[in-house]
Amino acid sequence: MSSSSSNVFYFLSFALLLQTAFAATKPLFHSCSGENFTVHGSYEANLNRVIAFLYHRTPYTGFGLGSTSLGVQSPDQAYGVALCRGDVSSSDCKTCVAEASSYIRQSCPERKRAMVWYDNCSLKYSDEKFFGQIDNGTKFSVLSTQNVSNPTYFNKKAEELLSQLANEASVTPKMYAAGELELQGSGKDVIYGMAQCTRDLSDGDCKTCLDGIIGYLPSCCDGKQGGRVVTGSCNIRYEIFPFLKA
Repeated sequence: MSSSSSNVFYFLSFALLLQTAFAATKPLFHSCSGENFTVHGSYEANLNRVIAFLYHRTPYTGFGLGSTSLGVQSPDQAYGVALCRGDVSSSDCKTCVAEASSYIRQSCPERKRAMVWYDNCSLKYSDEKFFGQIDNGTKFSVLSTQNVSNPTYFNKKAEELLSQLANEASVTPKMYAAGELELQGSGKDVIYGMAQCTRDLSDGDCKTCLDGIIGYLPSCCDGKQGGRVVTGSCNIRYEIFPFLKA
């Protein structure tokens, strides 16, 4: 990302994606932090390049990671990651990253650090290098309004499924796993779940991140028919209905 030709390409690409992005869906949550940057300064130029790079790179594999700098001063550097849910198509991934890029720049104007989460993707950028580090600084949960009839049994089974998926996700190249678990042996009642990490984490850190948010479930989603817990590095979700595309 250092050549002049690629710089021009990413500048144009970023302008294009901001023009073409549309708010087809609302984000689940967003966060702004850090100091303000100088408008039209070197950090903003670097940030534009990183976001444009993520927009083009992420749909190929569902994950993108990039950094760049116009100057030699560390405050000028920008770092970013984008992650699409493991079952999302390349086209849907690209659409989501475009939406996320447009939304977060409008919602966190002039802020050096920001994150946004959608159903299909998440995007994060910062002036500090965060690659390979577990990020639990921002955590949120989304839960169903409906309760289950046997919360003790259901909570145990939900945790069992998600723990299994955490084990699988931490050792797969995509750091993503999805599955289901039958309740009461009836074949009719099923819990569906998924677990995912950003791929800059090590296998061990992915497992640590997922185990941590699984342990948070009793605090957020006790006895609920569905719930999810999301951080900057990993996320889990369970429902009593199929919610994944494949």
